[in-house]
Amino acid sequence: MTLILAIIVGGIIGWLASIIMRRDAQQGIILNIVVGIVGAVLAGFLLNPLIGGGNIMNGDFSLSSLLVSLLGAVILLAIVNLFTRRSVR
Repeated sequence: MTLILAIIVGGIIGWLASIIMRRDAQQGIILNIVVGIVGAVLAGFLLNPLIGGGNIMNGDFSLSSLLVSLLGAVILLAIVNLFTRRSVR
C-alpha cells in the first residue's frame, strides 16, 4: 500500500515540479511520476540531512516531507534543464 501511495504522491509532486519549472507540456504522466519519485529520493539523501524533514519513500507523508520532496523534484528538473537547454530557466 505504501508503494502505491508513493507512486501517486510522486506523480503529484512531479506534476507540480513540472508546472513550477514550466515543463508540463513536454512531459507525460509517466515522466511526472519518475521525476517525483527520483526527486523524493534525491531529497531524502541530500536535502533531509541539511534541512530536516521526512522522506515520502519511507512512508512519511507529512507536510515537511512533501515540501522537501517537491524541492528535490524542482532541483532535478533544473539539472535536466541545464543539460538539455543550457539554461536553468
